[in-house]
Amino acid sequence: MDSKKNIRERIETLRAQIEHHNFLYYVKNAPEISDRKYDMLMREIQELEERYPQFKSPSSPTQRIGEKLTEGFVPVAHEIPMLSIANTYNAGELREFDERARRILGMDASEKLDYVVELKIDGVSCALLYENGELKRAATRGDGFQGDDVTVNVRTIRNIPLRLMTFPKGGSKIEIRGEVYLPRAAFEKLNEERRKNDEPLFANPRNAAAGSLKLLDPAQTAARPLSTFFYTVGVADFTLPKTHWELLNYLEQLGLCVNPERRRCRDMEEVIALAKEWEARRNALPYDIDGLVIKINNRSLYEKLGSTAKAPRWLIAYKFSAEQAETKLLDIIFQVGRTGAVTPVAILDPVFLAGSTISRANLHNAEEIKRKDIRIGDRVIIEKGGDVIPKITGVIASSRTGKERKFVFPDKCPACNSTLVRDEKEVAIRCQNASCPGQFTERLRHFASRDAMDIEGLGDSLVQQLVDSGLVKDFADLYQLTIPQVAALERMAKKSASNLINGIEKSKTRPLASFLFALGIRYVGLQSAKVLARRFGSLAGIQNASQEDLQSAEGVGDVMAESVYQFFHNEQNIHLIHKLLKQGVAPPEEKSQPSAQADASSFFAGKTFVLTGALAAMERSAARAEIEKRGGKTSESVSKKTDYVIAGESAGSKLAKAKSLGIAIIDEQTFLQHLSE
Repeated sequence: MDSKKNIRERIETLRAQIEHHNFLYYVKNAPEISDRKYDMLMREIQELEERYPQFKSPSSPTQRIGEKLTEGFVPVAHEIPMLSIANTYNAGELREFDERARRILGMDASEKLDYVVELKIDGVSCALLYENGELKRAATRGDGFQGDDVTVNVRTIRNIPLRLMTFPKGGSKIEIRGEVYLPRAAFEKLNEERRKNDEPLFANPRNAAAGSLKLLDPAQTAARPLSTFFYTVGVADFTLPKTHWELLNYLEQLGLCVNPERRRCRDMEEVIALAKEWEARRNALPYDIDGLVIKINNRSLYEKLGSTAKAPRWLIAYKFSAEQAETKLLDIIFQVGRTGAVTPVAILDPVFLAGSTISRANLHNAEEIKRKDIRIGDRVIIEKGGDVIPKITGVIASSRTGKERKFVFPDKCPACNSTLVRDEKEVAIRCQNASCPGQFTERLRHFASRDAMDIEGLGDSLVQQLVDSGLVKDFADLYQLTIPQVAALERMAKKSASNLINGIEKSKTRPLASFLFALGIRYVGLQSAKVLARRFGSLAGIQNASQEDLQSAEGVGDVMAESVYQFFHNEQNIHLIHKLLKQGVAPPEEKSQPSAQADASSFFAGKTFVLTGALAAMERSAARAEIEKRGGKTSESVSKKTDYVIAGESAGSKLAKAKSLGIAIIDEQTFLQHLSE
């Protein structure tokens, strides 16, 4: 093997052999050679690449772990948006999906659609771009339109090929989409290691997978046995198979891991039977799933079916019913939110449920506790709403011993001892002290969050230290911090302090919408902030707008307009904004746009809606904005003028009043369906 040509050919042969054995081991779970023989192949290629560095390649199996990131993750725009999937929860809704699809396609009642059913992996969505068969980029889903470039970390995942096993002649590009997940056994091992090292535990495998993808050191990601399943193609510059079933088989031929539990069904009734089967045996899998994804098999129908603003019409998710567990309610404590709302929280005897250990549950409000007759010391039934948010669904009254204590809501704020006040228009009980430390801690966390000022390094623990130390009493104080001040805090050093100060400095030019959202104006979510930024174009434009001007903006109703107007005409807030601007915070101006007219044919147009209870899919402020954008109005109180009440989880007195007045009530799922029309 003297000539360079022979050496290059040997290296290429070794790469092909190693990738073949990686595929058999990590994807097919059917190794052909011993670990020793595999190690010998790896050692030979490593030695050859060391001696002949001119033949190194990014797609070589020796190059899985790259350099550490120093600047964080770069945003990546998706060429085709990674839309979400609409959900169904029962057989009736699956049949409605089938009927709706056949109606759009002009099929009569006797014609049937065939489907492909796949497991809905509870992981992190990502898109891999291959050019000429080599992995060039990997990006997270993000908001569906833009994600983060996580290529260096994705390259460490062993069942992802750095070079596809085959690639069509004449083609140069394919973007493949799938899910990165952490198997349950690996999750438990990871948390055990973190427990020994006195590190915070991950809540569930999905959070662990997401955190692993965003580590700045790919060597740390490589130490966590992440895995993947791939399920579709975003873009390709060559012809793909005509059916989804064939497409999945094609992805396997490329060397990608496709879930073997996929099934073809001749019609929706077969799908429903399969859904019942999986509902019963989902916990037998070595990884978490939260439902099934049902796709029309014939890909040529997708264009005609189209998409709503949020989801394609050719697929649907079937979500499993929430798992339940029994435990003991040890105590009820109180949290003060950034808007002053005081929320009761149940402290539970820890219990494992749906992939994570639950020790707390939100009790929402005093009325909810009274309605369910929840007492300290009760045996309670908990479940995860949407398999994510823990909640108490009921009390086992027969288990009571007489030692249980009835709940009494405090009349003083647990954070500052100010008198609590209840607004007649809502269930929430609030602390109205603007200097309440409980409020400011939460407000500062919100201010620094990703969708707000996106201050990297300012996590929960550091926020608490900054508030407790008195270094930060308002948002503007952040911009006066020095490296020595931060470095003196617990678990901080000069390097991490310097990184934080740099992050604070970078936040000064965050978009106007992000700045508005960061301020924590009541009823203004991120979408509403974007509406205001587009409509008025600058911070000064919003500050100088009259309440009537604000109301004229698309998606801004009476309640939100009043809240925004009052915020910018409050002396303390005016002073705060002045301080922020003086410290160099300068959100760039946007080109202002006139308010658009809502669609008169919308379900919401001309109607008045009242929201009650917690919505799983969005904040109430965002829900109000969506209603008002479509020509509807929102109100805080139920009256004879109310057309609909939208009832989320743990709805209170507004729901009862709506029932007494005979007002139409719709649940969150129906509300979301109308939004997507």
